[in-house]
Amino acid sequence: MILTKISANEAGQRFDKYLKKLLRNAPDSFIYKMLRKKNIVLNGKKADGKEKLCLNDEVRFFFSDETFDKFSQKPDRDDADLSQYMHTYQKLKDLHILYEDDNILIVDKPSGILSQKSSPEDISVNEWLIGYLLSRQLISADSLATFKPSVCNRLDRNTSGMVACGKTLAGSQYLSRIIRDKSLEKYYYCLVCGELMIKEHVTGYLHKDTQQNKVIVYHSKTDVPVSLKRDSAYIDTAFRSVRTANNITLLEVQLFTGKTHQIRAQLSALGYPIIGDAKYGDAATNQMYRKKGVHCQLLHAHKLVFPPGQEFPETSGRVVECPTPAIFEKLMR
Repeated sequence: MILTKISANEAGQRFDKYLKKLLRNAPDSFIYKMLRKKNIVLNGKKADGKEKLCLNDEVRFFFSDETFDKFSQKPDRDDADLSQYMHTYQKLKDLHILYEDDNILIVDKPSGILSQKSSPEDISVNEWLIGYLLSRQLISADSLATFKPSVCNRLDRNTSGMVACGKTLAGSQYLSRIIRDKSLEKYYYCLVCGELMIKEHVTGYLHKDTQQNKVIVYHSKTDVPVSLKRDSAYIDTAFRSVRTANNITLLEVQLFTGKTHQIRAQLSALGYPIIGDAKYGDAATNQMYRKKGVHCQLLHAHKLVFPPGQEFPETSGRVVECPTPAIFEKLMR
């Protein structure tokens, strides 16, 4: 008989999902058969897998050590994965942590770094996070079998600023929920050409061309071609002028929906493309500012405002801000 206890990073999930992660090499049919035959029990009782796990729950496996090892054995690539996490952590060791508690971490991502990797050879904030937690012994190689900490909001590679990460399952679930229900307020800064004084709440519809990885913004639903209506998403954004200088405006943007390239495409559709935006910006303008040291879109996730509440008192009503990159101030001097 083998006994395991549910840790904080495993609590809160369905029992069958936990078992599928732990017995990674076992077919689903084997897991459910073991549950039916009471060869796997939860807190000494028969379970069907739909139960929600709690901290310190006890799971007993009534089969041989050999069988358990066979189905839970980690593939050889896991050692390589651990090495990759530590390599990424060392390579990105200068990333600045803006806020951290037992469940949540917020880091300042520079432009040029991915939030999550898109190919095996990439490095990203996601791998840095796991390497950071491993290096501080806040997680272990074994715990990664049933829960992997991860980033909960994604920024484009060339957008800088705040990336919120879940260190624990509870933290990840909380961040995912407040992002989904829009109670986490997200603010960005960007630089656009011209001296503008605007304070607008703008809605519209966005359609993504997956082949070109580019989106088209329509000002109203009636503007969307019939063939694209089904795959178009509602977007909602607020724009406010903060400061003007040198024929440049610093805009603060609040996102109420978070769709692919939403801010960049919406500003371009409004006639205020972001300086340095190669995909949605003005080529001549970008060429001029490239000579001044601009090599990516000047879009920066600068502030998060957490909702009030008792679920995570550490973040209740908390405002976390991220300094803007030096190029912003340089261009507006």
